[in-house]
Amino acid sequence: MITQLQGKLIEKNPTYVVIDCGGVGYFVNITLHTFSSLLENENIKLYTYLQIKEDAHTLYGFLTKAEREVFVLLLSVSGVGASTARTMLSSLTATHVRSAIINGDVSTIQSVKGIGAKTAQRVILDLKDKMMKLQDFDDVPYNEVNTNKEEALAALEVLGFARKQAEKVVDKIVKSASEEISVEEIIKQALKNL
Repeated sequence: MITQLQGKLIEKNPTYVVIDCGGVGYFVNITLHTFSSLLENENIKLYTYLQIKEDAHTLYGFLTKAEREVFVLLLSVSGVGASTARTMLSSLTATHVRSAIINGDVSTIQSVKGIGAKTAQRVILDLKDKMMKLQDFDDVPYNEVNTNKEEALAALEVLGFARKQAEKVVDKIVKSASEEISVEEIIKQALKNL
C-alpha cells in the first residue's frame, strides 16, 4: 500500500498531479483544496490512498492526514464512491465535512453535487461515531452553537417557516454573534428577519 509520496511536482491540474519520486512519475487524483494549496514545481508531500479494483489501481492524494482519513471513511458508506467522496472534499473542507456529519447537518452534506437526501442521511448515520474518534483534527469543529442552531431551526420549522429560508437567516445570526448565542435569542432574531 502506498501511504505517502514525496517528490517534485511535475504536472498540476485541478483534478490530478504528477509527482516525480526518484525518476518514477506517479499520477495522483486530488481534491480542489489540495490543488489550491500546491505551488508550481515544488517538492511536495502528499498523503495517499491506493484504491485497487479489478480494472484499475487508482491513487488519491491529500495535503493532510485528516483529509485522507475523512476520504477513507466516506468510501466505507454504501452508495459513496471515490468520485463522490472526492467531490465532497472539493466542495467542503475535511473539517467542514466532519463537523456536518457530527452535527447531523443533512443539508450541508446534501449540498454536494451527486448526493441526495437518503445518501446524506446514510453518511451521517454510518460515520457520526467514527468522525468523533478521528485523531488528526487540531480543532474541535462541533460546539454548542451548532446544537443551538439546529434546535432553533427545528423550532422555526414547527412555526411553519421553510427550512432553507430559515437556515439562511439563522446562519447569518450565528456568524454575526460575537459570543455563544442561546436558542431563544436565535429564534427571536430570526423571527424579526423572516
